[in-house]
Amino acid sequence: MPPPGPGASAGTSGTVARPVGAAESVAASRAWWDDEAPGYQAEHGAFLGDVDFVWCPERLREADAGLLGPPSALVGARVLEVGCGAASCARWLVDRGADAVGIDLSAGMLAQARAADARSGVAVPLVQADASHLPFPDGAFDLACSAFGAVPFVADTAALMAEVARVLRPGGRWVFAVNHPMRWIFPDDPGEDGLCVTQSYFDRTPYAEADDDGRIVYVEHHRTLGDRVADVVGAGLVLEGVVEPEWPDDLDEVWGQWSPLRGALFPGTAIFRCLRPGGPEGPDDGSGPVGRPR
Repeated sequence: MPPPGPGASAGTSGTVARPVGAAESVAASRAWWDDEAPGYQAEHGAFLGDVDFVWCPERLREADAGLLGPPSALVGARVLEVGCGAASCARWLVDRGADAVGIDLSAGMLAQARAADARSGVAVPLVQADASHLPFPDGAFDLACSAFGAVPFVADTAALMAEVARVLRPGGRWVFAVNHPMRWIFPDDPGEDGLCVTQSYFDRTPYAEADDDGRIVYVEHHRTLGDRVADVVGAGLVLEGVVEPEWPDDLDEVWGQWSPLRGALFPGTAIFRCLRPGGPEGPDDGSGPVGRPR
């Protein structure tokens, strides 16, 4: 579920600069996505597709990148999509023979997923759950993935990584896409104003919007590149690579702060490819590029 591109929203009094804990983050994200799900899907559903796996606004598709593994590795694989939104990625995996499950915090987004099931004829089991408390047993999945789902919105990403590691089997892979950490220093503006540094990369105060009563209604949490790596390694996972998709020459669509102007100059997305050690993983499983896919 690629990002909405935050900015002061209807019903908010503006941004606030203060820490936002786990409970506040969960409440804000559930309510925001419940309210915004129909509009989000109406605006971005055509780009994402009902049965497609698009990693990011740079339009990198799993069919081209193979970050989860070769096509043969998907057949029969137990896959968890974390923060699935309308579950287009999970549906694409099911269409390729995987046994995929989608989880999301928002009932509103899961309603969009059920509607897409009906439109496409490809059904995905759906679970409403907090990504920091996955309702699955240890080693339940061969693969886990998240295309901008959950990770940027969770206050304790170390706990999220530990949970994903727990539900993966030894040798299982976890691949997740987030805003590129360096984007934090720039305003959320797709134009020239979005090329000027306005805040510190090391300022981890979350981006948060509040209503007139001071209640947090939207939040995204910033982590540096080093923070992301530390969370992955701290969960006992091996970081296989980080993909920074380049902006395609033929893509002129603006999505929030993502645009051809900014995309030509610096990355907007970081995709982390991780492995839970202990399985029969070989040094070259033919799972595709981890360098500069376009």
